[in-house]
Amino acid sequence: MSGSVKPHRPEPGRAGPAPVGEDRWLHVAVAGVLSFVAMLDMSIVNVALADIADGLHVSAATAQWAALGCQLSVVALLLPAGRLLDRYGTRGAVLAATAGFGLCGALSAAAPWAAWLIAARIAQGAFGAVLFVSMPVLAMRSVRPELRARAMSVPATLGPLGAMLGPAVGGLLLDHLGWRSVFLVKLPFCALAFAVLAMPGARPVREVRARAARPRVSRRSLGDTALLAVGVATLLLALTLAADGPRWLLLAAAALPPLWKWLRGAGGRPLVGVLRVPGLLRAHGAVLALAAGFAAMHYVVALHLQRDDGLSATTTGLTMLAFPLGMALAGPLGGRLADASPYRSRASGPARCGPRTVAVTGAALTATGLLLLLSLGADWSPAAVAWRLAVAGIGMGLNGGPTQALVMGAAPPDRIAAVGSTVQLARSLGFALGPALATAAWGITGPAAGARAALALAATAACLAVPLLALPGRRPDTDPR
Repeated sequence: MSGSVKPHRPEPGRAGPAPVGEDRWLHVAVAGVLSFVAMLDMSIVNVALADIADGLHVSAATAQWAALGCQLSVVALLLPAGRLLDRYGTRGAVLAATAGFGLCGALSAAAPWAAWLIAARIAQGAFGAVLFVSMPVLAMRSVRPELRARAMSVPATLGPLGAMLGPAVGGLLLDHLGWRSVFLVKLPFCALAFAVLAMPGARPVREVRARAARPRVSRRSLGDTALLAVGVATLLLALTLAADGPRWLLLAAAALPPLWKWLRGAGGRPLVGVLRVPGLLRAHGAVLALAAGFAAMHYVVALHLQRDDGLSATTTGLTMLAFPLGMALAGPLGGRLADASPYRSRASGPARCGPRTVAVTGAALTATGLLLLLSLGADWSPAAVAWRLAVAGIGMGLNGGPTQALVMGAAPPDRIAAVGSTVQLARSLGFALGPALATAAWGITGPAAGARAALALAATAACLAVPLLALPGRRPDTDPR
């Protein structure tokens, strides 16, 4: 009928825009806090391993499993957690994971012997996997689509900041309160987040669930999960231990058979199908490359400043803070630029940058910062290193939220958590791969040129992320809402 306008109806299974008043920024803040806490937990324990070994009267190798057990559990269960979240929704899973994460932290602090501590940390890693997957989903579903990148930049920025600040916070706690305090420091944040999400009417704006029947737990599904967990955990273990010697990389070959069998089975085929969505696989590659470049850079710069230049741990830590400071400043800006209104007329001003443009710009700035580190000669003064790290940090801050929004927006509505879990897996593997490759490069080239070769590797990885994000998919690059 001419002259009439039909009301817009959202596609089946896809939630429409929420009214302005329904944006729940408090939930976005909770997602950011829990991301910060989860990533803080992954790094803060590392500085307490020597004290744990002394306190529980065990070897350093045994104490290392207080950190490694949690990391392996997180990475091994990321993908299964994503599939379950797509089936059962976000809010209940976040509440259970937050409570379980906090409880396991208390059990870790109360551990009377090493076996207790390691078991509690493995269980905490399982709850941590759910938190890692659900935080970007919670942020995305708590606001209107046009605010998506801004909301997702909160956990995307605060999470890495937690990882960067973990060693500094852990050192302060160890000096004044002892090793058990590193497990207790997260409890107030978990309690606050649980209280906010448990309030009446605290359901996210758009709780999207698959309409398919809920899967029954069968021997086959448990077998698929076990294959995936064994393969991913073995791969992460090989990459982590490779920092102590490149020969550990040979252990990665043992991960191939279970992962290949999982990919060919009922558990892996749906996920492989999702990753065939145009641009998704390249975006995952960019996330892995940036994470590897950042982790390699962080490892090399800290080691070089302390071991080769003789700087104190305090001076090194203050120098390295330039990266998270730059990231913290640029993170909110990246979300705002990606979310700027796409409906401006030519007369009213330029259209928005868009998530892809901001993500590419951020990746390019990160690569530039790492390339500038290569220009350092014999003078590795703290000031010269710090401003280069700040450039790289600004790039990572601009990149985080828009990349997450780009990936999650391209995902099918009933597979958002699954795609979120694959992004987290790519990032986790990149964090483990970076130091391993840097150590290998350092060992091959020798002490004299080792730092430069490892930094060149880090810069190459970051540069690789730029074309991976810049190239559009087979379809036009529309706004992924």
